[in-house]
Amino acid sequence: MADFRIPERHAQLLEYAQSLTPPSGWKIEVSGDEIIMMAGPSVIHQRNLLIVREQFDTHRPGDLMPSENTDLASPNVGKLRNPDLTYIPVAVVELGGNDVPAELAAIAVEIVSPSNPENDLVGKVRDYPLMDIPLYLLVDPREAAITLYSEPGDGRYHRQWNGKFGDTVPIPEPFGFGLVTAGLVRYPV
Repeated sequence: MADFRIPERHAQLLEYAQSLTPPSGWKIEVSGDEIIMMAGPSVIHQRNLLIVREQFDTHRPGDLMPSENTDLASPNVGKLRNPDLTYIPVAVVELGGNDVPAELAAIAVEIVSPSNPENDLVGKVRDYPLMDIPLYLLVDPREAAITLYSEPGDGRYHRQWNGKFGDTVPIPEPFGFGLVTAGLVRYPV
C-alpha cells in the first residue's frame, strides 16, 4: 500500500534541514531521509570550478544567471541539493527565499570531493534526474575524468558522455559550446 504522506514528510525534512545553521564553510543537502553535511572545498576544487564557470559564463543565455552553492529543492521527491555551480533563470530572484525549485536549473556542475566522492558519483547521479535537472556535469579531479549526463526521464539520465582532462566536452543547448578541459588540475595522489 502506497504511503501518500511521503511528499509531506519530505517537505518537513527539507524545512528542518533549512532551519539548521551549519558551521562556517559547511553546507547541508537532503537526499530522501538523509541530511548530508559537507565541508567547504579545497583550492584545487575552486580552481577547477573557475575554469568551468568562466567558459559557461561566456556561453550562457542572457536569461540565465550563474549561482554557486544554491539550494535546489524538490520537496515532492525529498531532495535538497547544493551543486557547486548551477545556472538558473534571472527571474528566480522574484521568488525570494533561499532555495530554488530544482526544475528551473539548466545544469548542475559538481567537482568531486576527495573526502566524499560517493555523494557526487552516486547520490547526485541518482537525485538530479529525479529533480528534473536536464544536465549534470561531473568533474572528477581524483581520476582526471569528466562525465556529462543528459536527457533525464523515468528517474534516470538516458545519455552519458565520458572523457578525461584534456578532452573537449560537447555541452548542449541552451549553452551550446565545447568545454575545454586542458587546464583542469588533478588532486595530488
